[in-house]
Amino acid sequence: MKRIRILIVDDHAVVRLGLHTLLGDEPDLDVVAEAGTADQALIEVGRHRPDVVVLDIQLPGRNGLTVCSEIREQFPETQVVMLTSSVNENFVLDALRAGAAGYVLKQVGNEELIRAIRAAHRGETVLDPRSTTHIVNRLSDLQKEAEAVAFRVLSPREMDVLELVAQGRSNKEIGQALHLSEITVRNYVSNMLTKLHLHNRIELAIYAVQHKLDDYLSSRA
Repeated sequence: MKRIRILIVDDHAVVRLGLHTLLGDEPDLDVVAEAGTADQALIEVGRHRPDVVVLDIQLPGRNGLTVCSEIREQFPETQVVMLTSSVNENFVLDALRAGAAGYVLKQVGNEELIRAIRAAHRGETVLDPRSTTHIVNRLSDLQKEAEAVAFRVLSPREMDVLELVAQGRSNKEIGQALHLSEITVRNYVSNMLTKLHLHNRIELAIYAVQHKLDDYLSSRA
């Protein structure tokens, strides 16, 4: 059986010892090296080319997120599992952006860490359940922020016109619904195309759908 080769990176010797003992008891895991700093971690990855790095997110000097990014850039065949005591949605997002395959809390049971290491070696991504809840909430907030930004340049009246454009209404129908002349509606549409850098009303309708205009309007109601 081919064993998964692991590098442990943590600035606390007692934590490294505990992880080494824990992982060393598993028949398919092999701790090949340890490191206590960011610079040492990169040296050891280059020397041993481990399959998985278990990396503390808080390191002296450069933080673990920076180290993760550097490892993934220089040694793309090596996976990284971030180990932290913080349930922070920004950390989780930053870790995923840095290329981490896992985000595990130090407070979780031993089996959770071992499962994350094996999953990372298979090319899968594993997040602690509490982290998953936080990241889902954060992504939802980011989506709402993106929706708000998407329509921020439009006036309230332009939003009224856009809502009806998205429903496939003609300029005449929009004018009747909003008590505007066709020329005025055409001017509103033209102004929105310019503001949103679009070319025609079809693109305008697609833009409204893609940025969830209905949800945005409901949130403002």
